Amino acid sequence: MKKRKYLILLISFFSILPLFAQIQESPEWKVTSDKEEVQPGEEITLTFTAEVPVDWYMYSNDFDPDLGPMLTEIIFEENEGYELLGHPQPVNPKKKYDEVWEGDITYFTGEATFTQKIKVNDPSEAISGIITYQICTDVTGQCIPYENDFSVFPNGKSQETAIPLTSGGTGNSTEATGPQVKELEPFQNSFKVEEEEKGWAGLLTFFLISFGAGLAALLTPCVFPMIPMTVTYFTKASGTRSKAIMQAVIYGLSIIAIYTLVGTIFALVFGAGFANFLSTHWLPNLLFFAVFVLFALSFFGLFEIRLPNKLVNNIDNQANKGGLAGIFFMAFTLVLVGFSCTGPIAGTILLEAASGQAIKPLVGMLGFSTAFAVPFTLFAIFPGWLSSLPKSGGWLNTVKVVLGFLELALALKFLSMVDQVYHWNILDREIYLALWIVIFTLLGFYLLGKIIFPHEQKKENTSVWRLLTATLVFSFVVYLIPGLFGAPLKALAGYLPPMSTHDFRLLDSTNPAEVTTLSEGCEQPKYKDMLELPHGLKGYFDYDQALACARKENKPLFIDFTGHGCVNCREMEATVWSDPEVLKRLREDYIVVALYVDEKTQLPENDWYISVYDNKVKKTIGKQNMDFMIQKLNANAQPYYTLVGENEELLAAPHAYDLDVKKFVEFLDEGKKRFEENSGIQEGTVLGDVL
Repeated sequence: MKKRKYLILLISFFSILPLFAQIQESPEWKVTSDKEEVQPGEEITLTFTAEVPVDWYMYSNDFDPDLGPMLTEIIFEENEGYELLGHPQPVNPKKKYDEVWEGDITYFTGEATFTQKIKVNDPSEAISGIITYQICTDVTGQCIPYENDFSVFPNGKSQETAIPLTSGGTGNSTEATGPQVKELEPFQNSFKVEEEEKGWAGLLTFFLISFGAGLAALLTPCVFPMIPMTVTYFTKASGTRSKAIMQAVIYGLSIIAIYTLVGTIFALVFGAGFANFLSTHWLPNLLFFAVFVLFALSFFGLFEIRLPNKLVNNIDNQANKGGLAGIFFMAFTLVLVGFSCTGPIAGTILLEAASGQAIKPLVGMLGFSTAFAVPFTLFAIFPGWLSSLPKSGGWLNTVKVVLGFLELALALKFLSMVDQVYHWNILDREIYLALWIVIFTLLGFYLLGKIIFPHEQKKENTSVWRLLTATLVFSFVVYLIPGLFGAPLKALAGYLPPMSTHDFRLLDSTNPAEVTTLSEGCEQPKYKDMLELPHGLKGYFDYDQALACARKENKPLFIDFTGHGCVNCREMEATVWSDPEVLKRLREDYIVVALYVDEKTQLPENDWYISVYDNKVKKTIGKQNMDFMIQKLNANAQPYYTLVGENEELLAAPHAYDLDVKKFVEFLDEGKKRFEENSGIQEGTVLGDVL
């Protein structure tokens, strides 16, 4: 991440660069043979191995090819020197149910391995071909298709396959008089590109959520009574107010250090490579479900989660020694004593962090502990505030029970993942919603005093705060109810099972989309018989056609770099593009062009060219679209949305995977505004020259 931050700073400084670097290098493939000496007629096994980048995964080749994702293919050149025995076989791929594709997929993380059995007729003939595949990441929500050449002799020795680029521009001995070299000019960029760090934005959101969890932990019966006790100790034992403040600050920093150390250890032990396993495999998800239920039962008062008394007593004895070490161990004592209340909350943060970046547990614990430590420091600085604190009482237990209901509701998410992977069909969408409705209805009745746990005393009246909170809870229940009959409930899309698991829909949540029409002055789109845009949008699948139409219509161009196998492209279309405000802008304000980077349709030979980027011949629609993206934008991951004016100038910083509809609307509005501002410039003038 440090390298990436430095890169962004350099690019902001050198404004002559059109865009920040976005190229994700392709994995390196190694091809080995199981025999060093091969005789004619012998059988060998070739092993293809690729290192999958951290936080990325590669699709395998042993699931339904019509499901959607781009399967890995190893395509061998025809040669009389060898015969293929069967098909390439994946070695121990992982398996999961994908909610977007609505089916089982297999994939690799860390390392991808395939094997191919071959009968060798002539050991002197090289075995050559190409490997086409796709890697994706859940960190940025992007996917990239690749194609790698390979050439190896039956004994495993490699053969050089690079295609030299000659001054004549042909660069390929088999097509010496064919394709010419093609170099594309990057899009003009007249404004400062401000890279939006999606990863860091997500971490900031998680920090704030964890901070809120820390505040909630303060309001538990294990912790809240310790605030005045601890602060009073510092103000009396230290002698002076300045010393008390210093000691309280050290105390607070010690709390932050202890919790952050836990998050650091969690991150180092498990790391980002383990995150995908935790988020998709049935075993950890079933375990997480059980842990969350145990946390909920603990908050309901069925039992308490305690650390061994001997451990707590030993740490407490260290706190009595005084000095800086004594203050640190006092903080440690607080962490341990409050564990029965804070443990489930901190554990929830760590479990949620397990499905994200490796740094996420550290950020979560930092946010949690900061909220936990700040009150102790502030009350030591302003001891007069202690008198304004509410007295400890039953309300602390109420907070604890409410957290128990929330833990119970969150537990269903993990069970749902297991249910989808193994097709148990016991937790379909309507069953899931029914359970949530029951859980939150019970929570509402609890807040109104209609449900009383054995360890609680019956209340004679209901406070205003409990009434207001119950109102919010019941309002949420009312919001959930239409979901039972097919309402999409988009605000909860990340927590609910997919709509495909819904057995009945009394409500038709899909409104017929308006059909966009193209101007009569624009050409009919190429490839419209095999490609289409979502939600009834009409547009193009060829950049030159789309740009010509945009100029005739005097509209900006919306470029959608997408792919058939791009799971997050489909999610963006289903979640963001479907919003009425987004659809309205795409229909009325832009000419839309979708450039599929994995479309395998081969173009006529006179349209082939050799890319100056990698010296390879681009024969298909997909390869030319990918090359266009790389040369024009220095990017190769999808989804990627770009707004372009009539002089091929960028109108806004490109937009990647982000399910925030508001940000996407702002992105489209910014592009339209800049297009209108530039409309007074004479035709053919490059915007950067004017500025």
